[in-house]
Amino acid sequence: MFKLPVSVLVVIHTTDLQVLLLERADHPGWWQSVTGSQDAGESLAQTAAREVLEETGLDVGDYVLTDWGYRNVYEIYACYRHRYAPGTTHNTEHVFGLQLPAPAPVQLAPREHLNFQWLPWRAAADRCFSPSNAAAIRRLGELAK
Repeated sequence: MFKLPVSVLVVIHTTDLQVLLLERADHPGWWQSVTGSQDAGESLAQTAAREVLEETGLDVGDYVLTDWGYRNVYEIYACYRHRYAPGTTHNTEHVFGLQLPAPAPVQLAPREHLNFQWLPWRAAADRCFSPSNAAAIRRLGELAK
């Protein structure tokens, strides 16, 4: 079954703007926020909640999940295109934030991620491999000023 070309990006952050990043297992050195494709029949908020739980063990019901009200359309990296229907080249990513009061330990999905770290927002943005992820983190920091 192919993935839908619709996904969520969930920037998990604290009230003092520390941001959680996860290191991809399939590309060591690639750091990112929680991401994942929407399953058929799911709302975007349900996708965000599922992906956060799967990738970190955090329950969004314990925190504040916010739809940031914008999306990014980007070309799917060639190394991931086999996951989508033939001819699918672009993905629409919907951006959410999940605010925690303080950094929390997470339970990584070992097939997806190797490590996690909490970083100040500027350092987190600089560490992301994905331009849209870095831009979302910078937006978080700029809005907080």
